[in-house]
Amino acid sequence: MIAGLDIKEIVELALLLIATGALSGFLAGVFGIGGGAILVPVFYECFRIADVPLEVRMPLCVGTSLAVIIPTSIRSFRAHYKRGAVDMAILRVWWLPILIGVVVGSVVARFAPERLFKIVFVIVAWSAAVRLIFAREGWKLGDDLPKGPLMRLYGVCVGLLSTLMGIGGGLFSNLLMTFYSRPIHQAVATSSALAVLISIPGALGYIYAGWPAAATYPGVAALQAPFALGYVSLIGAVLVMPMSLVTAPLGVRAAHAMSKRTLEMAFGFYLLIVGSRFVLSLLGGQ
Repeated sequence: MIAGLDIKEIVELALLLIATGALSGFLAGVFGIGGGAILVPVFYECFRIADVPLEVRMPLCVGTSLAVIIPTSIRSFRAHYKRGAVDMAILRVWWLPILIGVVVGSVVARFAPERLFKIVFVIVAWSAAVRLIFAREGWKLGDDLPKGPLMRLYGVCVGLLSTLMGIGGGLFSNLLMTFYSRPIHQAVATSSALAVLISIPGALGYIYAGWPAAATYPGVAALQAPFALGYVSLIGAVLVMPMSLVTAPLGVRAAHAMSKRTLEMAFGFYLLIVGSRFVLSLLGGQ
């Protein structure tokens, strides 16, 4: 028995996490989301099996997801950048507001109830899904992204929501950019760059936010060093990262091979499914 699990259960969890890494890396390339939208739900099931208390389960999922996103997002960004698809002007405007949002999100993560993380995840995921699946030409906020304070406020929101959801910023930034008439391929590519800005300080923030958790739950091995640092599971990160790095470039190729509408529909249905998982969790209290 290790951490309350027998060898067979440990092997099953390890294989699940490795497979998740492959899928998250591919989706990081396809959708520019850093892979967090698949990592968080899968981590949630793994930590449930490992008997991580409900009160800290979701932030542990989010923090671990952000840590995994670091190398995956860097690899995805480089692949998109080589294709000239990243809008660097947006990055120059957003980098500081996004960092501010990440810091605020990390502080909130230390004190927020577990349900808040699920609620934020569902609201943003389903909003994006509706926009992408039922897209209409008239569904837009403008012909181009705004300038000045509003644009910077959007950056803060992207950083904040992404930190609370454990994603690389792709859900919210893709939604925002397409509402302002930007092509989905450009939105995906630019979001991969935002994931780099969000994941590094975000993971550090969750280490800070979760530091007291080990002392609060001394009997939970998954929260103790060397298995975890704060709300970052080192075991989860180590098992997921390698395959995600291998498959991220494959996802980039797939994204650029799809038509605009195919990419929008695929992304929309995917978000609808992962959001539904946490609605069931909220209703069932698990």
